[in-house]
Amino acid sequence: MFKRILIANRGEIAVRIIRACRELGISPVVVYSDADAAALHVRLADAAARIGPPAAGESYLRIERIIAAAHSLAADAVHPGYGFLSERADFARACATAGLTFIGPPPAAIEAMGGKIGARKLAQAAEVPVVPGYDGSDQAPERLLAESERIGYPLLIKASAGGGGKGMRVVNRPAEFAAALAGAQREARAAFADDAVFLERLILEPRHVEIQVFGDTHGNLIHLGERECSIQRRHQKILEESPSPVLTPRYAMLWDLLLYESPAPPAMSTPARLSLCSRPMANFIFSR
Repeated sequence: MFKRILIANRGEIAVRIIRACRELGISPVVVYSDADAAALHVRLADAAARIGPPAAGESYLRIERIIAAAHSLAADAVHPGYGFLSERADFARACATAGLTFIGPPPAAIEAMGGKIGARKLAQAAEVPVVPGYDGSDQAPERLLAESERIGYPLLIKASAGGGGKGMRVVNRPAEFAAALAGAQREARAAFADDAVFLERLILEPRHVEIQVFGDTHGNLIHLGERECSIQRRHQKILEESPSPVLTPRYAMLWDLLLYESPAPPAMSTPARLSLCSRPMANFIFSR
């Protein structure tokens, strides 16, 4: 068990991690920018270290400052929370190099799942059904247009990097494709410094259901049941509900069978093959 964990985040997620540390008898310590010097997570932690001015690029995204803070506060491990550095393989590697445990997936898993194109290909290799689309490396506009016609309309243009609904455009007819592609790439480039996109057929009136899976470095793997995430605005989840109101109780048995009983569980093999620690997510789309 860790004696002290540095939380490399702020706000609500930092407070939640502090509470979990308290329940486990672990000392929580935090970092803060000048804007957060009096924030709740700073007041609740056992100790705190300043890491820079208000801009995240000069504070919460500065790997070397997070590592230095962890050492100065005598932390054993680093919890990234979500956002900021949580999906940066170089941060996970920097923690390991500095002798700190990174509470999250190993670098190889982060790299494999960091882009949606790579994650989609990995899922297909694990025989997980995916929405029909195009995830090739040829990003030429004419190739993407040709693939859109093969897939059929309506379809969705999606940025490979990042999340939060950024870099996504619905295309209902061929005449809309060029403008939608330019807009999706421009937004992705500005938000993630990566304008790679892929195409998927648009599922009308879908139900977005997630299964959260937790694993550790000792071979243990559990799931926490399904969560209904269909209530969204601008492709961002607003409300999550568990259990899902559209699934029958037999699905709870299915999750158990897939994760614990099947010799080669197809849907759950993606996180298992990645040797993910922490909380990978299996996402399912149900169409009516």
